[in-house]
Amino acid sequence: MLKISASFSRKCLQNFKETLISSTSAVVFLFLDFVDVVFCVFFRLIDEFLEGKRSQCYCFIEKEEEKSVTTDIDGENELSETLYKRRNVFREMGFLRNCSRKKEWRKVNENVRWSDCGCKNCVSWMSNEAELKLHVVIKEPDRASLQDFKGKKAENIVFLHGFISSSSFWTETVFPNLSEDAKQKYRLFAVDLLGFGKSPKPNNCLYTLKDHIEMIERSVIHPFELNSFHLVAHSMGCVLALALAAKFPNSVKSITLIAPPYFTSAKEDASLIALNRLAERRLWPPLLFGSSIMSWYEHLGRCVCYIICKNHRMWEGILKLLTWNRNLHFMAIDLTRHTHHSAWHTMHNVICGGAKFMDKYLETLSIAKVKINVTQGSRDQVVPLECSNNVKMKVPNAEVKIVANADHSSVVIGREKDLCNDLEKFWVSINKREDEDMHIRNGNLT
Repeated sequence: MLKISASFSRKCLQNFKETLISSTSAVVFLFLDFVDVVFCVFFRLIDEFLEGKRSQCYCFIEKEEEKSVTTDIDGENELSETLYKRRNVFREMGFLRNCSRKKEWRKVNENVRWSDCGCKNCVSWMSNEAELKLHVVIKEPDRASLQDFKGKKAENIVFLHGFISSSSFWTETVFPNLSEDAKQKYRLFAVDLLGFGKSPKPNNCLYTLKDHIEMIERSVIHPFELNSFHLVAHSMGCVLALALAAKFPNSVKSITLIAPPYFTSAKEDASLIALNRLAERRLWPPLLFGSSIMSWYEHLGRCVCYIICKNHRMWEGILKLLTWNRNLHFMAIDLTRHTHHSAWHTMHNVICGGAKFMDKYLETLSIAKVKINVTQGSRDQVVPLECSNNVKMKVPNAEVKIVANADHSSVVIGREKDLCNDLEKFWVSINKREDEDMHIRNGNLT
């Protein structure tokens, strides 16, 4: 009887807590809806004053424009509907009805806006704008011939980071912790994705899946003639890894997806479902609240980027003083190495917009028999745990590992040795399977 009473009390307390969070969230986000509308008008006026033209945004769109902005020839270069279908009570009431927008969707503003950082590190890519390429960190085997002790050519591994991160996510974790044998067998490529880290951050780009994939091809695949390679990706990078692999299914030997944001849903609703699942409008937990502000509110997000990203050198200096550490953690530095334009469009056009293509990518890779390995932390509060299981349901041959007590970041950071061991075993198993298949084919030929 006491157990039943205690269980009932916990359930009532949980229901009360959920009701309190939901009701408070509704009030707070109603207020934020209003504030974002105010900042929309503010940024339009100040952009016109400082840059000579009003800024373009997605707060208001004519009904007849919807088809023109969501349809493209190949279907992958479209804008995500989450950009202009994000609900806002005051916008829907017509508060911005007089804010006209042009039907020109490619931005024509200067590459560095007044609200972006113009320091040397952030604009160094502009010195060679004619030949834009991503920043790529390459770790070559010690042998100059790129051949291991068995005489085989070193294999290529391409690493793709997640949202608001950089190549440092891999160069500071995986690269130093691979075994000496692996360092001789593999050639490692860690990419700063378009709009992040030390890579270009042009304002005349909408950071669609196609934009990102083309830059990876131009910066890594083609110049280094990668006819065969493995892929390792974290979070948002998983969407790009699957898109890249589906484009080169005969070149990709394996894919390791760490915390992949994959939701099973109808294609037409996939983007909005991804937005609501990854950035639900809730106050708690705090990480979700921060994600929701940066994903739902274009102008509040720009304001945050103006305060933090534009002044990143000042904040880095303050952190160094507070922590008595001259070398900040790479994650603290990566947090500010983007523009609002690059982060906003990548969030919507890749993470949300890419959701509608994930089924197609996985089907293509399943047909091509590309081996997929999935890893996720059991305490991941960014990407729901169901996402890894969804991959398994879509591709039954995929291997899924749930790491106990690990979250979205600590599934990599803090368990580098274990991750590297898992990666190496996975790559070895792929090669072993290929050797066995080759022996079988040769036996049949003889």
